[in-house]
Amino acid sequence: MTIPLTTPQIRGTLHPRFDTILTPDALAFIAQLDGAFAGRRAELLRTRRERARRISAGEDLGFLPDTAAIRADTSWRVADPAPGLTRRLVEITGPATRTMTVNALNSGADVWMADLEDATAPTWFNVIDSQLNVYDAIRGQADFVSENGKEYRVGERTPTIVLRPRGWHLCEKHLSIDARPLSASLVDFGLYFFHNARRLIANGAGPYFYLPKLESHLEARLWNDVFAVAEELLDIPRGTIRATVLIETLPAAMEMDEILYELREYSSGLNAGRWDYIFSYIRTFARRGIEHVLSDRGAVTMTTPFLRAYTELLVQTCHKRGAHAIGGMAAFVPDRADPATTERALAKVRADKDREAADGFDGSWVAHPGLVQTCRDAFTAVLADRADQRDRLRPEVDVTPADLTRVDGTRATVTLAGVQTNVSAALRYLSRWVGGAGAVAIDALMEDAATVEISRAQLWQWIANGTRATDGQVVTRDLVAEKIDAEAQRLAASGQWGSADEIAAAVDILTEVALGETMPGFFTPYAYVKYLTERPLRMSGHPTGDELRQSERVPSAGEHSAVDSTVDSAAA
Repeated sequence: MTIPLTTPQIRGTLHPRFDTILTPDALAFIAQLDGAFAGRRAELLRTRRERARRISAGEDLGFLPDTAAIRADTSWRVADPAPGLTRRLVEITGPATRTMTVNALNSGADVWMADLEDATAPTWFNVIDSQLNVYDAIRGQADFVSENGKEYRVGERTPTIVLRPRGWHLCEKHLSIDARPLSASLVDFGLYFFHNARRLIANGAGPYFYLPKLESHLEARLWNDVFAVAEELLDIPRGTIRATVLIETLPAAMEMDEILYELREYSSGLNAGRWDYIFSYIRTFARRGIEHVLSDRGAVTMTTPFLRAYTELLVQTCHKRGAHAIGGMAAFVPDRADPATTERALAKVRADKDREAADGFDGSWVAHPGLVQTCRDAFTAVLADRADQRDRLRPEVDVTPADLTRVDGTRATVTLAGVQTNVSAALRYLSRWVGGAGAVAIDALMEDAATVEISRAQLWQWIANGTRATDGQVVTRDLVAEKIDAEAQRLAASGQWGSADEIAAAVDILTEVALGETMPGFFTPYAYVKYLTERPLRMSGHPTGDELRQSERVPSAGEHSAVDSTVDSAAA
């Protein structure tokens, strides 16, 4: 195989030990992935945007007629569960900071999803430090002593590590080829796979991934081809990689069979990414009228009709194909200082996990070690000593495309308190995010980028549709702007939510993505290029759409030099 190749340029600061990850061979491997797939990625992102415009203009979503044969064919199944992924009752998620790495490894969960996506603010330091922390964890070298003298040591039993790279839509500006930022997905995947694939296999597991933000089976096909080429380049046996896809966009919910089919050699199932899915529903129908407006975010529960249909179809689809169905996030953060509130919240978590286990899920997610046992108890009550319930096929489920968008005609209940909650939670999170934190405890919930996306998308949708709150006031741009200003002043006065510059940045981001004439697809591209890139790379003024999509400016064939695909895999 011959792949176009130009050596990537490191444009970020080389902190201590960064050379462990950013080796010449690892960078050459990333360049080969970029040469093989950057063009297809750019085409698929353009296809995303075109489809979103058509849907916003009135095109209906539905199951794809061109892939009906795949859905109807009952003969195909995904790969068998890989070593370390046979029993997944409890999966803990969180950023791969050093402290969180040790805590996750000691949590008692079956799987730790090391999250380089929504729970990580993608500063250059965080991106490479996360790679270092999982690198050390895989080699049994994660123990450390904190600056205050506290010892962190990993116990004997640890969960299987699964990495979540950033989504296809994001870039990594600190690594570039010909001044073009690289795909964040390929950087995160490539660095992890290059350095750890062989060690993970030797440890009795393998290189496993969670794939976020997919919007079509063609995007899953791209990942499939990335996996196949990566295995070939490093001489890893074909089909060693496993990937669980998060179904967290409305378009992807219409293509679950097809996504499993495209990844069938590598698939380890689907996950109900509930928070992003709610965000995707709002974003998809933001301009489609008041009938698609949702109530306050706290009132949108998993029993809401479109969410109920989505989870039932996910379980049925997975089990029909022999795949694991993994449930959604329990985001509560226990508080020892408030046992009464903690007890009530744990009861809600238990009810949520009881429902998922009863519905046929094979396991679920938690955001805090204090929830691991609650989740395990719920699934053990149904599964006993069985590894999963993939044999439960749910033939009674009959979900239509209309079911996946149904809110039963109920008019949304929007309150001024709900507006205030969205403003406050978003500003508090964003002030921490620009300061480098990707997972932030707010009001006893672990907030990440997905929950902020819900908050800002609801604000935009309520404004765009002239939504009337329960007290009679219409949610307008001026009303939300006033609340943003007042909340920013309150946060600054409290002294607990970052510096004045960080709060000002949070205000700018929220204003940009919630109050503009158009709703950006995600808050992260704008916020990343303006506030998280290192200062020499930051854009002055207001970045345009073309400037935010520099990573999609891929040269045509023949503009790069070509080299043989062989790389030194000794470091893997």
